[in-house]
Amino acid sequence: MVYFLFFIAASCTIFLAIKLSKYVDVIKEKSSVNGVLLGLMLGGATSLPEITTSVTSIVINNPDIATGNVLGSNLFNFMILAVVDIIFRKTRIFNYSNKQNMMTNILVMLLLIFISVSIYFKISYHIFGIGLDSIVLVLVYGLGMWFISKVENIPTTQPIKDSKKYEKFTLKRAIISFIFAAIFILVFGSILTISADKIATLTGIDASFIGTFLVAASTSLPEAVCIIVAIRLLNYNLAIGSILGSNTFNILILIFTDVLYRKGSLLYHSSPNHLYTVTGTFVLAVICTYGLIRKQSKNNFTYVLPSILVVISYFVVSYLMFIQAK
Repeated sequence: MVYFLFFIAASCTIFLAIKLSKYVDVIKEKSSVNGVLLGLMLGGATSLPEITTSVTSIVINNPDIATGNVLGSNLFNFMILAVVDIIFRKTRIFNYSNKQNMMTNILVMLLLIFISVSIYFKISYHIFGIGLDSIVLVLVYGLGMWFISKVENIPTTQPIKDSKKYEKFTLKRAIISFIFAAIFILVFGSILTISADKIATLTGIDASFIGTFLVAASTSLPEAVCIIVAIRLLNYNLAIGSILGSNTFNILILIFTDVLYRKGSLLYHSSPNHLYTVTGTFVLAVICTYGLIRKQSKNNFTYVLPSILVVISYFVVSYLMFIQAK
């Protein structure tokens, strides 16, 4: 029954993610909202399952699932982007990235450094139950987003789309539909967490591993679906922006979860095994940054090489985590 509930919740998020991508694409066509902002919006919506997953993990007093869920989702998101880039290598979606995409990824890398320091040195200092590390993360995040908003993008050539595709779809309807789809995605996160915690108990596998891979992979399903749908809709910048936007939003979720965790700093009470996840995510982010800033490549293999390295690195980290979880 536990596995059945887990499967149903994951299936529902896939369906809702398809709808979310369509609604954001309509909003882009019907409004003048910046593409990067839309990517952050979609990334935030697809990250909503991480909110309920992390909050529910605190309720059931399992900080490792809360931490592993967020960090594992970022790791899994980079793998999603790499796999999709390999599959659609002829499209070369990285060629449609911009400076704000690059700066967003660098901000994630900077935040990961602070998180790794906190986990490694076990910083226990907190103010009214909120970890000092979370306060620093909020400040860095705020400054980073302010700086990114000041960066001017050089417009990239986008593929020609059917202008009459959403002729009967109004902007108001798209916004309302987006909100409802996001709410329903939020609901299924709790089911994922409870079932994953039960699976961890039944199998005897370490909770940090369950949180990092089983729950994180499931709650990242919306991102996987959204990026594929965005590519199908010829909205390549949105495909990249949704993944990077989700990664930044996940850090906010980690901070929010620390506020709810009343036993001190969340990262202080989290397993040191999460360092493997943070380090792996940082490596994947570095490779991804190269993919965003490099010159366009005419050779297919040369183009997808960074994405291949990302996939390999992901499985190396997965293996190391599994060994530690035994």
